[in-house]
Amino acid sequence: MPANKSGIFPEAGHSKKESRSVPREDSHILVIRLSALGDVAMTVPVLLSLVESYPDLRITLLTRGFFKPLFSEIERVTIYEAATGTRHKGVCGLWRLFRELRALQIDAVADLHNVLRSNILKFFYSFSAVPFMQINKGRADKKALTAVRNKVFKPLKSTHERYADVFEKLGFPVRLSPNALLPSLDLGDATSAFAGPRLNIWIGVAPFAAFKGKMYPPDLMEKVLHLLNETERYKIILFGGGKEEENQLSQWERQFEFAISAAGRLTFREELELISNLDLMVAMDSANGHLAALYGVPTLTLWGVTHPYAGFYPFAQDPANALLADRAEFPSIPTSVYGNKFPEGYEKAIATITPESVVSKIEQVLSGPDD
Repeated sequence: MPANKSGIFPEAGHSKKESRSVPREDSHILVIRLSALGDVAMTVPVLLSLVESYPDLRITLLTRGFFKPLFSEIERVTIYEAATGTRHKGVCGLWRLFRELRALQIDAVADLHNVLRSNILKFFYSFSAVPFMQINKGRADKKALTAVRNKVFKPLKSTHERYADVFEKLGFPVRLSPNALLPSLDLGDATSAFAGPRLNIWIGVAPFAAFKGKMYPPDLMEKVLHLLNETERYKIILFGGGKEEENQLSQWERQFEFAISAAGRLTFREELELISNLDLMVAMDSANGHLAALYGVPTLTLWGVTHPYAGFYPFAQDPANALLADRAEFPSIPTSVYGNKFPEGYEKAIATITPESVVSKIEQVLSGPDD
């Protein structure tokens, strides 16, 4: 399956969009993407490409304060924290937020989220002369892709490209470069102390996902860890969050000599330091795969009831690094965009990816391309 210009899965077609220009290339653009982590991470290569193409452009990104470390290495990108749980809560809070943003002298708004909160902000901005463009999420195409009957199984435009389209509509066309990557971060004292000396290959493993249909069964992941551990070639760094996940990762840390769990032990910035220095990441269709890809880390992803065709493949990764559930046995895949909907029995689809095939792929990717 050939990659497109962004180094990701091919799109169904890039239609010409109506363009509305912003007067100057030294404009100040407000970018809105409030959540979730994976979707926010996917803005990074787009913003990197944008500031590279327009060296006088200034960007304020409206998002959660937690995400700040993702953007600390991007010039001319400033974070404005959306306190949606406190002072920016509700319609009155969003009006307060709008007034705060208006004071920043914004020239145009790129809404990469297109949810209720950003639509309320759009309404407020409609009384000004500030252009406000929103992402087209391609809901009709995604509905056709995930349909059980009359499924239209074809690759859709990537989320990265949908983000880029918003800037094009504002008059700032941007070509996504596969080299739009973040530099590896230096390991701080806490991260170095946690990881220890680098005596072998570092493999990150992020075994969890938001929904069961996207998560590799724990017994199979345990076998993957066993096969990796017994080689004595790797340091296996486990990533996850939440009490239940921390408990599972702690159990595997005790069980496998060469495994350590980062869950609950590092700040987000410190986790990024670690991720950016991995030799390889193994993840589900989830945020950790996107985070690793931002730093150019080879990222092996496992897919259950979701599929890369929906447009959420990690940026600039080789399409061959995706291990997919068996569609011959489970022909309705993808059953949903987010993995939260699937027919009975489809939660087992990801189990058609064997632990041996995962380990074989890890070894293949680490050995590099064939000569």
